[in-house]
Amino acid sequence: MPSLDQALRAALHNRQDLLAELHQQGTDCYRLFHGSQEGAGGLTIDRYGPQLLVQSFHQSLSRDELLQLAEQCQTSLGTQLLLVYNDRSEGNSRIDRTDAVYQAESAALEDLIGHEWGLNYRVRGRHAGQDPLLFLDLRNARCWVKAHSAGKSVLNLFAYTCGVGLSAAAGGASEVLNLDFAEGNLAVGRENGQLNPQLLPMQFVQSDYFPAIRQLAGLPINARRGQKLPHYPRLEQRQFDLVLLDPPAWAKSAFGTVDLLRDYQSLLKPAILATADDGVLICCNNLAKVAMADWREQVLRCAEKLGRPVRDWQVLPPAADFPSQDGQPPLKTLILQF
Repeated sequence: MPSLDQALRAALHNRQDLLAELHQQGTDCYRLFHGSQEGAGGLTIDRYGPQLLVQSFHQSLSRDELLQLAEQCQTSLGTQLLLVYNDRSEGNSRIDRTDAVYQAESAALEDLIGHEWGLNYRVRGRHAGQDPLLFLDLRNARCWVKAHSAGKSVLNLFAYTCGVGLSAAAGGASEVLNLDFAEGNLAVGRENGQLNPQLLPMQFVQSDYFPAIRQLAGLPINARRGQKLPHYPRLEQRQFDLVLLDPPAWAKSAFGTVDLLRDYQSLLKPAILATADDGVLICCNNLAKVAMADWREQVLRCAEKLGRPVRDWQVLPPAADFPSQDGQPPLKTLILQF
């Protein structure tokens, strides 16, 4: 096994061409070290604009290790960055208060701005949630949406902080609707919209996925026996030209269960029905244990059974800053053309 120093040095070297291309495109948000595939499982190093975000998931970094790898990254990039270290190796251990280096400078924890293709995105080193506000492995999907959304109505499901919606607006979409259960996520999406005032204003719906998508698809919303459903916003049945479905691995509510391993179909079917004829559905699955070939066949079979056979499909892999030694990255993305 190479040392952490050697592994990081190799990772930075392997990204030289990619980073030069991204910088030229106005992008300063990317992964510098993907530890699970580059020699240090449980360690990730990301750049988010002026911030260097280091996260450890298996074991803590020592003070010297942290400062050394931060210096390596900054030397390679030729710029000084604000360091934030989130230690997630134990419950509630993201902030170690015994040493100032673990706490981060106050400037590093302020509201910052990162960029992707010249678009502005809100960046926070620490916030109420665990994950960064922009998922970097979805960059290629945002790129595809930006390039194929001109004049189209776009539905962004499980929108999180609405990065896909923002890309659609930048690509000239006629309408962008972002749907997410968490108002905090949509609040960041609204910030992202405000940070790009030149774009078409986006729409936002805070709702559980199941009642929202089933209304759009023209399907009934059924309560479990003996249970009364919570309030949900009313939506009209309609279809969109371009739909993105990027659900979490698992979640449960009064309306249903999101389970990518056992029941992707319950998410997929109404999303297909909410996609227009000749429209495009981009669907994602982030479970590492699910093989692309098996999942793809499941998706295509589901569409066929619904009477909406897929005319063409394309696999969209993550960008090169998320390498996969076996060619089976955890995030799988399919572009379905109806």
